[in-house]
Amino acid sequence: MSKKLIRLLVGVALTVAVAYALATHMDKVRANVSQRDSIQYWAAGKLLVRRDNPYDVKSTVELEWEQGYAQSRPVLVRTPPWSLFLFLPLGLVNAFWGWVLWMAASAASLILAMRLSRNMFQKSDELRSVFLFVGYLFAPVLACLEAAQIGFVLLIGIVLFLYFEKERPFLAGAALALPFAKPHLLFFFWLAFFLWIVLRKKFAITGGFVTAVAAVTILALIFDPGAFQHYREMLRTAAIEGEFIPTVSGVLRLIFFRPYFRAQFIPLLLGFIWCMWFCIKNMWNWSWRDHGLTVMVISILTTPYGWLTDDVVLLPAVLFAAMCVFGSKQKFRLPTRIALVVFGFLNWLMLMLVAAKIPLQSGIYFWSSLLWCAWYFYGRHRGSASHKVQPTQLSAVS
Repeated sequence: MSKKLIRLLVGVALTVAVAYALATHMDKVRANVSQRDSIQYWAAGKLLVRRDNPYDVKSTVELEWEQGYAQSRPVLVRTPPWSLFLFLPLGLVNAFWGWVLWMAASAASLILAMRLSRNMFQKSDELRSVFLFVGYLFAPVLACLEAAQIGFVLLIGIVLFLYFEKERPFLAGAALALPFAKPHLLFFFWLAFFLWIVLRKKFAITGGFVTAVAAVTILALIFDPGAFQHYREMLRTAAIEGEFIPTVSGVLRLIFFRPYFRAQFIPLLLGFIWCMWFCIKNMWNWSWRDHGLTVMVISILTTPYGWLTDDVVLLPAVLFAAMCVFGSKQKFRLPTRIALVVFGFLNWLMLMLVAAKIPLQSGIYFWSSLLWCAWYFYGRHRGSASHKVQPTQLSAVS
């Protein structure tokens, strides 16, 4: 029996199993829909379809209450108007089918991102099982699926850009409209991107990006002409400065500068100085599958506002590091084995925290970005030492 046929049969079996599980637990699933973050996307989509304000607190919480949401404070969409097109299809159906559509799109994005990343970073078929194991057991993947968050949409946009950047630049630029839904999350990625398109005169990619962002913005304004004004009002009343954000920046502020919200931006400022130096040094031999991954990792490490579910955008960087480690010609000596055990255990620990339904707002997750950063640079170091990966992928970081 051919491998393709086996994969097809496995895929069919998994699809049937998922469909059966949904059918047999339909009542429980329906009851839990209001506890997932997809409820905010559905509510925003429903308000857009009605030509109402998708950022309105009162309208949003009323819709969520109707679906069984039990808290007085709503979960509200906080992404800019050019991201609203993502939620429009959800507004055409009820909350349950909105969740089903969102989860189907998330699963498809994850699978496609894994396939494209495999084409970019997997250098040997012998490493296929390692690649799949590392990718699908990456803790933010489970967190994003559990919360029904937007992370996979951001991820597939990044992966499509990395994949098509050289051969299909217009499409690559257009794909970046997806991660631009949360521009603050990958701040240094965007800084490097804008420096790159200006200094390297990447007109096709610029055209794709501008066209896509303009198109989805116009679509949002058709349904809500006051979208930008509504967005500004939401930000003004959101009182984000009073929230605890489980990031390195948030914890540092909590410990040392609790009353000072601006202190949360100190790591971002330090990262900005590093990013400018890094971009200037590497701009003329810039590789998005190398330098781009680095600025993404540092962006997540220093972001003042982010969650474990957002870390899923680092999946390409984590996979790249895994291929550097396991594709190395060097034998796994004791220090390497210890490092693998430590990284594996910490990722497993985070998986257990997510599986135990520890709230993502808890400070217990703040160290996630430190772990991914350490794994990424450890992988780069192993790859550089073994000369296994091509030089264009492993230029010096220092």
